[in-house]
Amino acid sequence: MATTPQPPPPPAPAAAAGAHTVFVYGSLMADEVVRTILKRVPPAAPALLPNYHRFNIKGRIYPAILPVESKKVAGMVMTGVTDEELQILDAFEDVEYTRTRVEISLADSSDKMLADAYVWSDAEDPNLYGEWDFEEWKKLHMKDFLAMTNGFMHELEQPESKTRVETYESFMQQHEQPAPGTQVEG
Repeated sequence: MATTPQPPPPPAPAAAAGAHTVFVYGSLMADEVVRTILKRVPPAAPALLPNYHRFNIKGRIYPAILPVESKKVAGMVMTGVTDEELQILDAFEDVEYTRTRVEISLADSSDKMLADAYVWSDAEDPNLYGEWDFEEWKKLHMKDFLAMTNGFMHELEQPESKTRVETYESFMQQHEQPAPGTQVEG
């Protein structure tokens, strides 16, 4: 008895075109920062990234992650990030980070999933130390970081835009200068 060939199954429906999942662990855990960058806040849930560590960076107010056995980073996983939004995040993270596919677990259910994460590009960076703290960052640095981020987003719209690192460095230099007419003790 001959069998008639069956037509191939229809392709699986693609998750919404360009829907990306992104693990965030620093300033992008703050809805205000995400809204400034993406003009919306994608759905997000608490998540853990195993075998990584979140470091402070000397001279910076944002963190870096690198693989470190037996450590874990608590963060958030944003879902439904569009292709265009991912390009904006790539520009925001700039050359200091490499977008890397990682396996995370959802904090509420322990379900595992793949997500993109921005990993510090220089694994041998001598400026990495300690452990970065999100709550401390919110209290001490979020206001300035939001101002810098607004400047970056405005700059991104210009034909000759600066990178996020250039925007950050010029912003920090302006805010470290003493106000005119004040004396600097020395």
